Amino acid sequence: NINMMKLALISALAGSAAAFAPAQTGARSTSLNSFSADDLPGALAPMGFFDPLGFAEKADEATLKRYREAEVTHGRVSMLAVIGFLVGEKVEGSSFLFDASISGPAISHPGQVPVGYSAIIIAAIGFAELQRAKTGFVDPSETSFDNPGELNADYYPGDIGFDPLGLKPEDSEELDVMITKELQNGRLAMLAAAGFLAQEAVDGKGILEHFSS
Repeated sequence: NINMMKLALISALAGSAAAFAPAQTGARSTSLNSFSADDLPGALAPMGFFDPLGFAEKADEATLKRYREAEVTHGRVSMLAVIGFLVGEKVEGSSFLFDASISGPAISHPGQVPVGYSAIIIAAIGFAELQRAKTGFVDPSETSFDNPGELNADYYPGDIGFDPLGLKPEDSEELDVMITKELQNGRLAMLAAAGFLAQEAVDGKGILEHFSS
């Protein structure tokens, strides 16, 4: 039902407004060398610290840092994916890329990209991941085989040093607020991207097509 889908999307977008509300950070500060569930940004009323399966409670500091690194990274990828879905479908047939030959729902676009360009895209993704690994992760040759994915002791999950606009606050409480905003938008984007993928896979129609029909 199109009206139900529109209502669900509007409700989700309305909920995301909470990501821009001031977080209740109190006297807590984000320390690079201290990482525990009690100190984690990203908790907002009314849910608070939402962990119904107790992953954080069972995790040590190193594991908890890996969880947060995974959450931040997947959130960032999902935010880019949501933008890609909407923009890619909006400009189909009029883009200067690939002679405007790519069309249809966004999930079909990757398969329409010429092989040479696909290799460039994969190489760019690999380079970005390599830089993230070099910034945040311990060199595999310097850690034990039974401790894969170990993060550097002074690395804060998600802080890969990429801030071309200089938006990162110096104040620790302001930084916590910004981290919370990013996490909330990333969480919404993960749900949205999953919904987009499922919807297009079910009926073969683009997301924007659903709103115009």
